[in-house]
Amino acid sequence: MPFVTTTDGVEIFYKDWGTGQPIVFSHGWPLSSDDWDAQLMFFLAHGYRVVAHDRRGHGRSTQVADGHDMDHYADDLAAVVAHLDLHDAVHVGHSTGGGEVAHHIARHGEDRVSKAVLISAVPPIMVQTESNPGGLPKSVFDGIQEQVATNRSNFYRDLPATAFYGFNRPDREPQEAVIQNWWRQGMMGGAKAHYDGVVAFSQTDFTDDLKKITVPVLVMHGDDDQVVPYADSGPLSAELVQNGTLKTYAGFPHGMPTTEAATINADLLAFLQS
Repeated sequence: MPFVTTTDGVEIFYKDWGTGQPIVFSHGWPLSSDDWDAQLMFFLAHGYRVVAHDRRGHGRSTQVADGHDMDHYADDLAAVVAHLDLHDAVHVGHSTGGGEVAHHIARHGEDRVSKAVLISAVPPIMVQTESNPGGLPKSVFDGIQEQVATNRSNFYRDLPATAFYGFNRPDREPQEAVIQNWWRQGMMGGAKAHYDGVVAFSQTDFTDDLKKITVPVLVMHGDDDQVVPYADSGPLSAELVQNGTLKTYAGFPHGMPTTEAATINADLLAFLQS
């Protein structure tokens, strides 16, 4: 299987399919590159080169104890980009992956980047602070860490069955296979990586990262996102980047790239072709 080894000895699994302009996908917590199946197949069929990796400690990448922070995430992504010698790439990040994309571009520059897309993404910052009063209380994330440390399998079954895909809404029919696939991806990864990753995605402040990004950025967010609440994320990120466009989806959940793939893929394609 294809891997790239980072400078600190971590093997990062990646998929690299097709030819043409590369689209690089960064997945959400605690999943893997498999979460992008609907996008990888769609854009491959439209003539793009699609690349997706498993974040360290997730999926098929090495389950190391350390380095589960945004600096390492960004550097690992840069290692994949350099290994494949990607240029003119479009970086697409969902949820935690959106933070990874923003930090990667700010930390490693835009020489290889043409555009970026943040989908249901965690920036600017999720946790509630004095400067971010609209954020979620730290106790919410402490509770997630407790579940990961003590009851991970049940927690990974309950989250996709409820808030992640909005299956707890009365007008949405739960999709059992989607729920089980979320659980499968989560349980492939390491508990330590997922535990530490909660701090990475909730407490990292991406404000300065976003301000540095000059390439066109599409921010896509559902207004019924129960995981990364809309008002304190998408609109703020679109304002902070230098060339941002906000696209709001009425009633769409956090996991909209999966449950609303037809809409998301069409809008992504339009952005790429614009």
